[in-house]
Amino acid sequence: MSLVFSEETHRNLLARIPHCTGREVSDWIRAVDEGPSFLRFDEKVSWLRGEYDLAYGHAKAIVHEHDMRKAARRLL
Repeated sequence: MSLVFSEETHRNLLARIPHCTGREVSDWIRAVDEGPSFLRFDEKVSWLRGEYDLAYGHAKAIVHEHDMRKAARRLL
């Protein structure tokens, strides 16, 4: 089951990630880039949760942000 977060909830989760995890969002984005090349969103989320013991909401927000930034880079 996949929960859909509003844009506001997504931004709030991102803002809390450094405090909750001790790492900046950019560090997490890099971890996803350097991690296994999963194609599916839920595979990336599961990998982050298992590898780094992240909460579901944080892992989902990180992967969503990663995918949005990757898509934005393609548009440039």
